[in-house]
Amino acid sequence: MAGSEAVQRATELIEQRLAQEEENEKLQGGARQKVAMDTLVLEDEKQHGAQSLALNKVKGQERVRKTSLDLRREIIDVGGIQNLIELRKKRKQKKREALAAPQEPPAEPEEIAGPVDEETFLKAAVEGKLKVVEKFLADGGPVDTCDQFRRTALHRASLEGHVEILEKLLESGATVDFQDRLDCTAMHWACRGGHLEVVKLLQCRGADTSVRDKLLSTPLHVAVRTGHVEVVEYFLSLGLDINAQDREGDSALHDAVRLNRYKIIKLLLLHGADMMAKNLAGKTPTDLVQLWQADTRQALEHPEPEAEQNGLAGPAESGREIPQPVPAQ
Repeated sequence: MAGSEAVQRATELIEQRLAQEEENEKLQGGARQKVAMDTLVLEDEKQHGAQSLALNKVKGQERVRKTSLDLRREIIDVGGIQNLIELRKKRKQKKREALAAPQEPPAEPEEIAGPVDEETFLKAAVEGKLKVVEKFLADGGPVDTCDQFRRTALHRASLEGHVEILEKLLESGATVDFQDRLDCTAMHWACRGGHLEVVKLLQCRGADTSVRDKLLSTPLHVAVRTGHVEVVEYFLSLGLDINAQDREGDSALHDAVRLNRYKIIKLLLLHGADMMAKNLAGKTPTDLVQLWQADTRQALEHPEPEAEQNGLAGPAESGREIPQPVPAQ
């Protein structure tokens, strides 16, 4: 019995020793595997950089700080942040001015080869190409050449304000009061363009400042409707008939009130415009003010769907007389 118990005890000790040795071998194998994995990670990091998100974040912050530092140095170099702001404002202002500036016409050739046709001649009067105009006239082209609407180069240059071309055309014998299909002269077109220097030039060359178009509108009417205060003031200084009426019986004051030309209204009143003059509808300028105010009040107090909101309701629908629109020039 004692012998068998000793054998059993020795067997258990051997099994424990074997188990411990196997466990030690497992632990040593895991350590060797861990060392191998760590080595691979380091080699990958060495070849391709850090893969840690935290490390990448830190390096990104360092790049931002470096960029900010460079920016601060640039601000100091140009004389402070206020100067930098001023420079930006100047650049923006230059861009706005460049966009607002009128586009310069293409440069004219030094010499024009070949004849200039009538269409090119009339187009040159619009674009301000003096050499083309001179070539057409030098070749014997008629100075009063006109288009299908009977508008001459003088009409077109007056609208655009090309004084040099106007002088050349007048020197070449252009008819200063040539009328187009609407009976408008160069003076009417100059008033539409608002070119006071053209108006003065035409007037000095004998243009009729009281000529009427097919609507019986004088140049003063046209200048009032287009809102060119300087031209209106010049006409008033010439002592023109301030109360001249057009085909509808409207004076310049009627037109100014209807279009709410406040400065022109004051000018006309200061020069003695008749406030009680009636048009063919029996309305004075004051009546037009009252109609305009009543129309506005009606629209504000009783907004109607679609038709009246868009100004499409006629007199029968609104129950009131609506002032007639100014005929288009």
